[in-house]
Amino acid sequence: MAEKPITIVPLLSRALHRIRTTPPRIIASPPTQPRRAAVSLIIRVVPSPNAVLPPASSNPVTLSDFFELDWVNDPAARPEILFLQRENPAPEDSAMSRMRNTQEAHVAFPGGRMEADDEGGLYTAMRQTWEEIGIDLAEKDYTCIGQLDDREITTSLGKRLLMILSPFVFLQLTPNAPPPDPTPSTTLHWTSLASLVSAHAPPRWSTVAVDAASRLAPKHSTALRLIVQALVGSMEFPAIIVQPSSLPSVSPDGKPNVDILEKGILHSTRPHKLKLWGLSLGMTLDLMSYMVLAPSDARDNSEAHKSHSGSSSPISPMVQLPYQTGAEGIRMDVVAPSLASVFPRFSYPDVNFWIWVFGKRYREVVRGWETSVRGGGTNDRRINWSGSALSTFYAAVRKALVVVIVARALGILFGVAFATWWIFGQ
Repeated sequence: MAEKPITIVPLLSRALHRIRTTPPRIIASPPTQPRRAAVSLIIRVVPSPNAVLPPASSNPVTLSDFFELDWVNDPAARPEILFLQRENPAPEDSAMSRMRNTQEAHVAFPGGRMEADDEGGLYTAMRQTWEEIGIDLAEKDYTCIGQLDDREITTSLGKRLLMILSPFVFLQLTPNAPPPDPTPSTTLHWTSLASLVSAHAPPRWSTVAVDAASRLAPKHSTALRLIVQALVGSMEFPAIIVQPSSLPSVSPDGKPNVDILEKGILHSTRPHKLKLWGLSLGMTLDLMSYMVLAPSDARDNSEAHKSHSGSSSPISPMVQLPYQTGAEGIRMDVVAPSLASVFPRFSYPDVNFWIWVFGKRYREVVRGWETSVRGGGTNDRRINWSGSALSTFYAAVRKALVVVIVARALGILFGVAFATWWIFGQ
């Protein structure tokens, strides 16, 4: 007997309703760095091949109406999210794109920088999406659900602000929409949301290695970069291996699928591994976090969650979150799952040890944040917990790197002096 399909439509409905009713955290651009950018998180529900579809003219009026449609609630319906792969990463991706493994590719969301005549972040996200992949989010096929929290894009280990990034969530309201028209250097990957949040097929977690020298040494000083790389090693960031869904060769109405035959969206030269990491992973985890139980619900369901995860956490058993890092004993999934995407581990154990030594202030910030969330989040929106956590963490990283580099340099000098004495002093 075939198993009943596992649907995540209820989780998606929960998430989108919560996003629509939750005010995002807006970060004002400082006068010294006014640059901003915006991206689009586009979600669609692919109907079952056997579903009876409504007339093209009958769009649902509200979000609740959409999730009451029969074809949406069909157990075989497949919610998907759109990622894209750029051959030439956008400037806001470049700070996170120095991957060491050339067989890996970084997936992101459509979007880009705000221009002077843009009316706001939402306009920027819609304009950039149209220009980059040919999807007109102003059409009746789509609706804007809301905005996720603003994110700070930094470089040089969090020391310098590059710009503020605003993510907007869109939902395709119709089972079929006009096909996209991506630029030649862009490949689209519609990815099943179930591959990110289903406990029956949990996401495949991996890492992305980035040379620490790319963050610490000048770009044009090859010798200095090699020295820093030898002294500090590399940083490893968590990543999800993305498995794009295969589009059928025939659309639900029986016609050839123009997405494949005309637009060439699924290229045969797909890279060995597609990895979701960095800022894109953080925004995806922000979306996933809306699928979990709210803090107020967690107190009533902690015993049920203990049976699934072994600890009381406001996390639905259906949602898989990344490994924890940065502070032992602190539940990062309670405060902000997306923070785990930007806290790296270093390849040298002594670097991680010194980060822990200097990370007392960081741990205090995260514990304060956790207390706020577990208490109902009454002051969670007023305090910039994420900014404080990131700044204190990277402050500890910078101190640790100074200690490690000085210790390595002294060790090398001592070794050279001892070898010189041993050879010439005997």
